[in-house]
Amino acid sequence: MPVEQAGRAVSSRSEVDAFLDAVRSKPSVAADGRRGRLIFALDATASRRPTWDRACHIQAEMFHETASLGGLDVQLVFYRGFGECKSSKWYSDPGNLGRVMTGVDCLGGQTQIRKVLNHAKAETDRRKVDALIFVGDAFEEDIDAVCHAAGELGVLGVPTFMFHEGGDPIVAGAFRQIARLTGGAYCPFDAGSADRLKELLAAVAVYAAGGRKALADYGARRGDTVKLLTSQMRR
Repeated sequence: MPVEQAGRAVSSRSEVDAFLDAVRSKPSVAADGRRGRLIFALDATASRRPTWDRACHIQAEMFHETASLGGLDVQLVFYRGFGECKSSKWYSDPGNLGRVMTGVDCLGGQTQIRKVLNHAKAETDRRKVDALIFVGDAFEEDIDAVCHAAGELGVLGVPTFMFHEGGDPIVAGAFRQIARLTGGAYCPFDAGSADRLKELLAAVAVYAAGGRKALADYGARRGDTVKLLTSQMRR
């Protein structure tokens, strides 16, 4: 079906280090002077209701950090309920995207990550997508089918950054595979790591807008989480 228009604690230092190293190792993007393009995909099923507001606030930070790089175009993708998976138009303004997000109610349903990956592939077939962010807490699909979709996206050079809320080891294993097959990265978080999540998401947005050099500059003026990346890049 096409996309319609529309128990673990805070990440350990080694996990954050590995995540940032994966972002750093990606080749530079948007080198041709065009605006970066980022898909921000979210699980909007019932279990995510408590943290949806946080995601709404975080997206504004992504725009803010990329403004000096020529800007970033972001598309929201979310799934919920019975087979409902929707995408917004592309937004260059955080206020407009935020209004779309605040109008979304979380509804019970199963995951539809394969649809998200296939949608990202279709978008980049039309015009290059520089990165895909996914935030979710569950995985309830055929892992082989999802990995096939992830591999196709990886061939197109669209890294997927999988942010895992909670500590389910089965979910972690699936998310890691998706990240690896697309050339992206995996990072877990919980309710106590909102600031770290914000910086990591912003780091991916900066990468999508300006590549590795822009990310290094971002790390130089931010907190310790992103500075971990800066120290790795000097090696």
